[in-house]
Amino acid sequence: MAVDEGVAPAAKSDETGTVHRLKPNAVGLLGVVFMAVATAAPITAMTGNVPFMVSAGNGIGAPASYLVAMVVLAIFSVGFTSMAKHITSTGAFYGFISYGLGRTVGLASGLLATFAYVVFEPALIGIFSTFATETLKDQTGADIPWWAFAILMLAINATGTWFGVSVAEKLLVVLLATEVTILAAMAISVAFHGGGPDGFSVDPVNPVNAFKGTSAGLGLFFAFWSWVGFESTAMYGEESRNPKKIIPKATMISVLGVGVFYVFVSWMAITGTGESKAVEVSTANPLQLFFGPTEQYVGHWAVVVMQWLMITGSLACGMAFHNCAARYMYALGREGVLPSLKNTVGRTHARHGSPHIAGLVQTIVTALLLLAFAAAGKDPYTGTYVLLAILGTMAILVVQAVCSFAVLVYFRRNHPESRHWFRTLTAPLLGGVAMLAVVALLVSNMGAAAGTESGSLVLKATPWLVALVAGTGIGYAQYLKRRDPARYQLLGRTVLEETKER
Repeated sequence: MAVDEGVAPAAKSDETGTVHRLKPNAVGLLGVVFMAVATAAPITAMTGNVPFMVSAGNGIGAPASYLVAMVVLAIFSVGFTSMAKHITSTGAFYGFISYGLGRTVGLASGLLATFAYVVFEPALIGIFSTFATETLKDQTGADIPWWAFAILMLAINATGTWFGVSVAEKLLVVLLATEVTILAAMAISVAFHGGGPDGFSVDPVNPVNAFKGTSAGLGLFFAFWSWVGFESTAMYGEESRNPKKIIPKATMISVLGVGVFYVFVSWMAITGTGESKAVEVSTANPLQLFFGPTEQYVGHWAVVVMQWLMITGSLACGMAFHNCAARYMYALGREGVLPSLKNTVGRTHARHGSPHIAGLVQTIVTALLLLAFAAAGKDPYTGTYVLLAILGTMAILVVQAVCSFAVLVYFRRNHPESRHWFRTLTAPLLGGVAMLAVVALLVSNMGAAAGTESGSLVLKATPWLVALVAGTGIGYAQYLKRRDPARYQLLGRTVLEETKER
């Protein structure tokens, strides 16, 4: 269906009238996969999370943590993708949970998901700015302040969203291909050399070792953290070709593909360093866990390239989160959750069919958060990145758990032809319980995960902020139910003619 001045005439909500919509058929299977994998940021997850998991988490069992996380997330995705075959909405969790557990829980979850993606972007800008500042200083001697790179990334993200998902897709394909290639080169080189100084061992991938070490809970939490954003496949349903098939496939490819990659790369980094030295190296110089094997088995040039790809990888991740946040804002806006939003963030660009106003709002909010953290004297990495990443992760994990139970309830009430003992019952039940366990891991390990910011007021307020956002959604939904039933009926229910619930 063509987009005419940002409006699709056949795009109807539960209420008579037209709604603005995103440009259809703008992205294919690979594009959706790349957008989802970009939010996981493989090079950032590996170089940023694995050394910490090894030094303070489950030691050489870090790869096994990724294996466990992959299995849990795959089980979660079975239920998630079963629902994606029936409901396509750019609101993703917001729409799914609204159909499964009702509009009130749906709005609360939609606000929580939006909140998570909103804070993820400034978090990634913090780590991007740190990588860029340090790399340029090390390699060129140029001492450029971090905020200059923050402004650059804000501009790139805003531009990408303005011109539509296809523009972001093309850039992400290039960025992801390069970072995956350099990590794979290191891992494959170590494997071809028969391992590192201690030879080749399967101990790092033994699932039992995921539950050992200094803090197994911390290691497992960081493993799950490394996947945050994989579920964003669903929010590109309205812009993808044949979403009923593409979104389920893209989700499972993202979970399993990223999982196998994480397990293999982290395993080879530990093996290349030497199992007996991995913990010591990760503690003394975290990045050396990857730089060391890369230098020895690939060459110094690869280390130089890896440093630059850490910059572009965090840029890709931040761009993907910017797109996610804009689409959640747009999904809430086009339904008129607040009347003023329908013709602002709920509008799409006349030519590009993009959520351009929502993207600009996200840029402004991100800039304000960065300014607030800078004014408070927070370091862009140890302060801004760490604190906002923990806050966003807690919010999105809660939503994932709720979504699992929404899937279970939805199929008990709808589509008897699609019910299955595993796909629509056992898998979502196990996935929901597992996600709640991960939330508990986060709460119990927040202080250790925050490092030098363990005493921060932002960290202490994190559970309360998540509860406040959810409570606001519940309260406002109940207000609408009593005072504006027509608007309440629209919550999470806007669907398009060719992508409606079936």
